Amino acid sequence: MSLYIGREAPKLWKRICTETTIEINLLAENWKYILGGVIFQYIHGLGARGVHYLHRPGPTLQDVGFFLLPELGSDKAYISETVFTTIFLSFVLWTFHPFIFKTKKIYTVLIWCRVLAFLVACQFLRMVTFYSTQLPGPNYHCREGSKLATLPRPNSVFEVLLLNFPRGILYGCGDLIFSSHTIFSLVFVRAYHKYGTRRFIKKCAWLATIVQSFLIVASRKHYTVDVVVAWYTVNLVVFFIDKKLPELPDRTSAASLLPVSKDSKTKEEDHKLLNGNGDPEDWRPRTQINGMIMEVGNAVHVEVAMNGV
Repeated sequence: MSLYIGREAPKLWKRICTETTIEINLLAENWKYILGGVIFQYIHGLGARGVHYLHRPGPTLQDVGFFLLPELGSDKAYISETVFTTIFLSFVLWTFHPFIFKTKKIYTVLIWCRVLAFLVACQFLRMVTFYSTQLPGPNYHCREGSKLATLPRPNSVFEVLLLNFPRGILYGCGDLIFSSHTIFSLVFVRAYHKYGTRRFIKKCAWLATIVQSFLIVASRKHYTVDVVVAWYTVNLVVFFIDKKLPELPDRTSAASLLPVSKDSKTKEEDHKLLNGNGDPEDWRPRTQINGMIMEVGNAVHVEVAMNGV
């Protein structure tokens, strides 16, 4: 075991350094898109905070989801947040897997440029809708009689700009149509569905998103209409924007992104390392299947013509 670790550790470190160099070069070219997407996340939070000042509690609207799903209550509201956090963190970790694992199809910087573009478009539409009409919040802290349902006039502009983090984020009211949790989950799951390689994980991700949609209604964070509108809006937005954006480059051409080196052998070794066959002991004869990249978990049948057989 110690011999294996001693042999693999230098290769892992070299892979991390090589990926870091490539991603830094990509970040230098695309930092404006990343920064713009991150800034808009704050703008979206600022918009959600602002609509809370306009929120007026009232009787909960009639909702078919509320009739069908029993309310979880404040003591079980964590269940919905736990599912969402699992989806969120799992996707974030997956986007950084090229730094560690050999099997990879994406560049971290480029995938986040794409994801942030989807999020910005969906969140912009969301802000337009919840500022157009303010509905009485169905959550327990947004109902009549709750001190958190309305916000007093701010004493300073900093009270608004700082969003009263994290309390202002956790106990917001008024930003209902459509669900922000569903936006993030659908964008992440659709991105993994297109660029991920594990079919089983894809199925689990879609199932988790569906379960989370029911939990959002059951915890009374949103009306059913908020979730329904999010499902078709996000899918349509991602579909049309994805067609306009350039496709992600193929990882097999990763050598072109490596820094120019006088030592061509070193560059060739880095290229092999990026494609998962940098270990000389792993240079075994492999059957080429017309250059097709097969998804992990798919069965591949290859007919091999052998002399005398």
